[in-house]
Amino acid sequence: MRIARFSIDGNVAFGAVEGDKPDELVLDIIKGIPFADFELSGTKVPLSKVRLLPPVLPNKVVAFGRNYAEHAKELGNEVPDAPFAFFKPSTSVIGPGDQIAYPSFSQELHYEAELAVVIGRMCREVPRERVKDVILGYTCANDVTARDVQKREKQWARAKGFDTSCPLGPWVETDLDPSDLTIQCTVNGQQRQLGRTSQMIHSIDDLIVNISEAMTLLPGDVILTGTPEGVGPLNVGDEVAVTIEGIGTLTNKVIKRG
Repeated sequence: MRIARFSIDGNVAFGAVEGDKPDELVLDIIKGIPFADFELSGTKVPLSKVRLLPPVLPNKVVAFGRNYAEHAKELGNEVPDAPFAFFKPSTSVIGPGDQIAYPSFSQELHYEAELAVVIGRMCREVPRERVKDVILGYTCANDVTARDVQKREKQWARAKGFDTSCPLGPWVETDLDPSDLTIQCTVNGQQRQLGRTSQMIHSIDDLIVNISEAMTLLPGDVILTGTPEGVGPLNVGDEVAVTIEGIGTLTNKVIKRG
């Protein structure tokens, strides 16, 4: 099931996305929230009539860096022996079609296409055999990074946590095998990244076991799983799109920060 979060006439709701052709998609409005038992209302609205929002509002975004060997190599970094985590705050999250504001303190903004895991239930110290039980589904993410700031500051809070640095969407796909999916990033229609989730050094199971040893994960929290090689610059006016096989495409435009 594809679960979207959207607004219409000033109201926010979740809906199940139905249909195959992009211009014929409709939303069946969900009664309740997708983190508990819910029913479809049968009330349907065309996707073209709503504004898609970030599919979840996470309490926290836990991101894992250097989880693809070729990406670590292209930036001159060693591959970590264990998962390497950092945070992006909830205020960094935007949705499909929202604008990425180029931060005033950076001169080198980069895209990073990533598979995002959405947590479906509160959990802590998750055993490997139970990882799938705590996952609601998967969505596309762009770990937008102020690369020059990342290089000169030991902490990545500003480089990766600024407002609008975490686009998510367009929806959460709940029925998906994430083990070998194509990840692609384009800028102004030109392909910049192309990789597969099977190239991850540490699997999704590894990442969730690792971070849940340290902290409680809440429904709606998001885990970013790393980016393939091919990262590069974004400029004001660029349109960047992340496409993941079996999920869809997340598109955002870069603007000058006002």
